[in-house]
Amino acid sequence: MSQPLFCIRCDQGGEDWLTRQRFHSYDDAYDVLERYYADLCCSDERVYYRIEPAADPG
Repeated sequence: MSQPLFCIRCDQGGEDWLTRQRFHSYDDAYDVLERYYADLCCSDERVYYRIEPAADPG
């Protein structure tokens, strides 16, 4: 049995460099989002993301 994968989804829909990645754990995805949000200034236009289980391709 393979390990579940997680992905990052944009709340507004669409795809970008974050949403094209797959992660082997929720924590790995969280770390990427944490670094992304840390680089934003409060005056930047913020895009919201969520972490979800990736769809099973099979």
